[in-house]
Amino acid sequence: MKNTWLGALLLTFGAYLPVQAQNPIIKGVFTADPAPLVYRDTLFLYTSHDTASVQETNYKMPDWRIYSTTDMVHWKDYGTRLSPRTFAWATGDAYAAQCVYRNGKFYWFVSTFHKKDDNSQGGAAIGVAVSDRPTGPFRDAIGKALIVNEMTKDKPHAWDDIDPTVFIYDDQQAYLYWGNGSCRWAKLKDNMTELAGPITVLTPKNYIEGPWVYKRKNLYYLVYASEGTKPEMIEYCTAPSATGPWTYRGILQENVPNSFTTHPGIIDYKGKSYFFYHNGTLPTGGSYRRSICVDYLNYNPDGTIQKIVQTVNGVAPVK
Repeated sequence: MKNTWLGALLLTFGAYLPVQAQNPIIKGVFTADPAPLVYRDTLFLYTSHDTASVQETNYKMPDWRIYSTTDMVHWKDYGTRLSPRTFAWATGDAYAAQCVYRNGKFYWFVSTFHKKDDNSQGGAAIGVAVSDRPTGPFRDAIGKALIVNEMTKDKPHAWDDIDPTVFIYDDQQAYLYWGNGSCRWAKLKDNMTELAGPITVLTPKNYIEGPWVYKRKNLYYLVYASEGTKPEMIEYCTAPSATGPWTYRGILQENVPNSFTTHPGIIDYKGKSYFFYHNGTLPTGGSYRRSICVDYLNYNPDGTIQKIVQTVNGVAPVK
């Protein structure tokens, strides 16, 4: 009875209690689409939030949440920190998002849906929230969507402008990548709230959605959810620059248990490389009730990535 009461409390209030880093690392609520960010000595994890019932057959994702750790074992839960209601132009669910730090501010790039108005006739859209702190409070940075459905015409479906990821190049040029069905990218202006050039469409092999772009040594990585088999896997490409040309490198992560989607988030922290993803392995979990996990990511001498080993134990603590 005590455990049942505590679980209900966590689900309702998002209590500030440590959670053991045994996969899934977040057990009090259903979380998905992990986006890690290291700021100073802390790793912050920005997530979407699944609230569909066991019987429902579609997503119900009302908001975005934040967690943090300094040892990869104990996670602090900050609860809900942003939702589509923050954006006057938005409606619908809170899909995958990523927060990045630049020039003293935190920019949370989110995907949701757009109301029908003078700026868009609806469909998926990408917005930007901003804060002076990694945990908020966040506000709409520009009062309108950064990307609307009318700006991308290479795919006919209305939910193609989702899953933003931002990479800041060595020369401080920021790039935005996103897309379902095709991968798009564009340069961002220094203010992080305007495009600085045209939208370019990429067609990585087997690409579906959920891009994650980063650099290690002299190699650039484009990691994404793929259609190599169904359900999704994670595959990746590498390139000599943030704009390509991209070379396909293969499968990084096989199918995850009990979820037909997965989503990558990669970060270096305290001397180790980590791979975040989601599956459906919590009790009553599934494709619409997902949970975030973390395992080690290891490289070969040539910079290619060794295939991810999915574990229940997760990762060891770090100081």
